[in-house]
Amino acid sequence: MAKTNPQQQTDATAIRLDKWLWAARFYKTRTLAREMIQGGKVHYNGQRCKPSKTVDVGAVIKLAQGHDDREVTVLALAEKRLAAPLAQALYQESEESIERREKNAIARKNNLLFAPHPITKPDKKQRRELLKLKLS
Repeated sequence: MAKTNPQQQTDATAIRLDKWLWAARFYKTRTLAREMIQGGKVHYNGQRCKPSKTVDVGAVIKLAQGHDDREVTVLALAEKRLAAPLAQALYQESEESIERREKNAIARKNNLLFAPHPITKPDKKQRRELLKLKLS
């Protein structure tokens, strides 16, 4: 079984945006990629688009992935889902996007320090005390 190199793909093939996002491993399924596009979470060259939009090399795609927003430039096209190292060769993330993601990750970690979760659930007496505090 030979591995395909993303640079060997021809530009003549028209690839749908939802299929490219799935092949580049941004979303686990094509259905999820399609739902994100239809929900307005993906912008192709600064505009909302349909899942059937054909992807061109050099296009800028902004997408939401979990808590993070990414801005990537398309470097190559692929129809099939590739291994992770090969899929990362399909795009290049902008420096601003990487910095923004790192800042958001640090903010999320710091937020956990200020609002820690309790180890156990409150028992009945503690729940009553919490209700008294909320109502007063």
